[in-house]
Amino acid sequence: MDNQHNQLKKATFAGGCFWCMVKPFDEQPGIHKVVSGYTGGHKENPTYEEVCSETTGHLEAVEITYDPTIYPYEKLLNIYWSQIDPTDPGGQFHDRGESYTTAIFYHDEQQKVEAEKSKEELERSGKFSKPIATKIIKATTFYPAEDYHQDYYRKNPLHYKMYRKGSGREDFIKQNWE
Repeated sequence: MDNQHNQLKKATFAGGCFWCMVKPFDEQPGIHKVVSGYTGGHKENPTYEEVCSETTGHLEAVEITYDPTIYPYEKLLNIYWSQIDPTDPGGQFHDRGESYTTAIFYHDEQQKVEAEKSKEELERSGKFSKPIATKIIKATTFYPAEDYHQDYYRKNPLHYKMYRKGSGREDFIKQNWE
């Protein structure tokens, strides 16, 4: 077990509301944990209200603990891109502001290279007419969000489904990624 535990890596993605970013990763083989939280800003141990006030510099994000021998980083990137509007620099869907912008936070040089490559491929694909706005940033301290935000899709399935639909995310994904 210790040997397997040593292979686990972290991946961190900001894709707008973190509620909607957990389930797509949570359901994959080799994913050990998906935590909703805040990263990229300057305030230590921020609260949800502080992050939403746009004064902390943090983005809502998910930190994924995964086994790269079972589920490689490239596949995580593919899931990530297919959950967002990568051309929106002002937030995601109905959620506006810096805390809802998209970013890939890399944990090592290999992740940085793979993230940049996947972004370039998406840009070149012509899938979107607008430029890809998602940033690629070195990972910093990740602060887990409050307990009521963790596994939101499981704890509040009806509200989660209504939010995902009402925010515009679900229709965007169907139109652009499926």
